[in-house]
Amino acid sequence: MADLQLIVGLGNPGPEYENTRHNAGAWYLNALARHYRIPLTLENKFSGFTGRGNIAGQDVRLLIPTTFMNRSGQAVCAMASFYRIAPDNILVAFDELDLPPGVVRLKTGGSSSQNGVRDIVSKLANCKDFHRLRIGIGHPGDKHKVTGHVLGKPRPEEQQQIEAAIDEAVRCTEILLKDGMTRAMNRLHSFKAE
Repeated sequence: MADLQLIVGLGNPGPEYENTRHNAGAWYLNALARHYRIPLTLENKFSGFTGRGNIAGQDVRLLIPTTFMNRSGQAVCAMASFYRIAPDNILVAFDELDLPPGVVRLKTGGSSSQNGVRDIVSKLANCKDFHRLRIGIGHPGDKHKVTGHVLGKPRPEEQQQIEAAIDEAVRCTEILLKDGMTRAMNRLHSFKAE
C-alpha cells in the first residue's frame, strides 16, 4: 500500500495552454478528480486548484498549480508545508518527452529534465524522493523544436492515445494506493494505447 497524501498534476495556467501537451499532468488530475467526484476549487494560498477526497480508502489532497510550469514548486511546497506532507507521500504527474503518446510510467525519485519537476525538487530542498507519473507526449526529434512541441496541441490520434493512457493511469492510481507501487507499475507499464 502506498501512503499518498498529495497528488499533483502539472500544467500552465490559462485557456491558451489548456489543450497543449505540457498540460498532460493537469489533464490526468482533472480526470482523477472527475472519476472520484472530488471538486477542485481555487485556493490562492496554495497557488492552485485544490480538492480533498477519498481514493481507495485513503484521504488524499489534489493540486493543480496555477503558477507557470517552471514555478510549480511554489504551489507544491506551500501545500506540503502547510499539511506537513513528506516528499515520499507526494505523486506528481507531468508530460514526458522521452515516452511516446499512449505510454505512462511510474517511478520514484531520480533526475528529470522537466522544468516543473526540477522546480519542485529545488523548492523541496533538493529532495527527489517524491513519486512521478510520467505521461508520454513524444519527442519532436530535434531539441530546437521541443518548446513548440510541448506548447502545441497534440494531433487528434495522439490526443486519443494520451487520453487512453490517462484513463488507465486513473485506474492504476487506486491500485497504487491499495496494493502499492510494484503492483501499479506492473499493470501500467504493460499498457500501450493503440
